[in-house]
Amino acid sequence: MSKQDKRHIALIPAAGVGARMAAGSPKQYLPIAGKPMLRYAVEAFQRSELIAHTYVVVSAEDAYIGGVLPAGEPGVTVLRCGGATRMESILNGLRAARAQIGDDDLVLVHDAARPGLTPGLIRKLIEEAGGEPAGGLLALPVVDTVKSTRGGGVATTPREGLWLAQTPQMFPYALLERALGAAADPSAITDDASAIEALGLSPKLVEGHPRNFKVTLPSDIGIAEMYLKQDPA
Repeated sequence: MSKQDKRHIALIPAAGVGARMAAGSPKQYLPIAGKPMLRYAVEAFQRSELIAHTYVVVSAEDAYIGGVLPAGEPGVTVLRCGGATRMESILNGLRAARAQIGDDDLVLVHDAARPGLTPGLIRKLIEEAGGEPAGGLLALPVVDTVKSTRGGGVATTPREGLWLAQTPQMFPYALLERALGAAADPSAITDDASAIEALGLSPKLVEGHPRNFKVTLPSDIGIAEMYLKQDPA
């Protein structure tokens, strides 16, 4: 199968509760600039001509998704099979959509709490890592001085070669499903690339953009709104 024959499928795990936001609803449904956060991620994939379909994984009891992604949303399927961890939600979603995704199709897993994703960043990831057997991910090189307290004191850690992982993270369906299924400790898999790395493989890092940061704390909402007012990258 050639690079051109592979389809690109988006998968957004959205079953988390966002406890650090201390909000009345799960983080992915909080409004940013008048729109639920999850919709920004979904719409970035909808606007990309490279994405064949988008799957959104939510918990079985999710009471909000119908108001954010109504039935019949173009190019989107909601899967009510979210798990207790992010990794479990992704694995459940992959298996639920198995009949619609080929082994060599490339799955782009993206955090629902990264509203700054753009079609341009999606294209960049696909163009630069779409031919990599081990897949690839968006990431940012570390530019600040890094300090460590692991030894009990404070020490400077060289920043050369250090990157901050972003999403989407893109891998062939069969490889991603195998890597996640082989993970002994779901809580130890903090991103999909770490599961791939556990197999002895090295995904390609593709430089992303600061606007694609993860909204984690209430103060992050204002930063996200600032980026969303700018022209997309």
